[in-house]
Amino acid sequence: MLDVDSTLCGIEGIDWLAALRDDAVAERVALETAMAMRGEIPLDSVYANRLGLVRPSREEIRKLGDLYAASLAPGASRVIPRWIDDGIVVALVSGGIRQAILPVAMTLGITENRVHAVDLTFDSSGAYAGFDAASPLATATGKREVVETMRLARPLLTVGDGSTDLATREVSDAFAAFTGFVARGPVIRKADVEVESFDELDGVVRNGI
Repeated sequence: MLDVDSTLCGIEGIDWLAALRDDAVAERVALETAMAMRGEIPLDSVYANRLGLVRPSREEIRKLGDLYAASLAPGASRVIPRWIDDGIVVALVSGGIRQAILPVAMTLGITENRVHAVDLTFDSSGAYAGFDAASPLATATGKREVVETMRLARPLLTVGDGSTDLATREVSDAFAAFTGFVARGPVIRKADVEVESFDELDGVVRNGI
């Protein structure tokens, strides 16, 4: 299982969207994102607030999808399809926006049913109309719940950079802290292994920890 923002791709999608607004919105959203990923505040308390401040349009989500594809972690486009060819199940579990993540998943060979993220809704003009508030992925422990529900084959390795990813350690065989884009001390200290690249991660997948 892979996280997306700051793991598979080198951006935080909501922060990029917020930067399209004024400086006050961008700074507030970036601060709340960082605090939630460090585990200093629960994601539940800021998820709706951040989207409410940004209110991204359908077209902005399309552009975010293009940016995800352009900011793939080095080696990911080579390593992931090879895993899939070898019969290794690869799933994306993200608190990000599903409509933006799906295109990059498809280019890597990850099927739609293996992409778990939060859906947005838009009105007839393409303006933001809300998000799936029932999604567990908008909460601090939602990734753990989703991974448990997926019943993936064992051994199961989960990979991410933030506290919401670390929560999956309880339902996986091992957790790898990905530090290729950002290193969060509280997450690294509780991880089974730290990896800085997809080539390193490939070694963990192939050889174990």
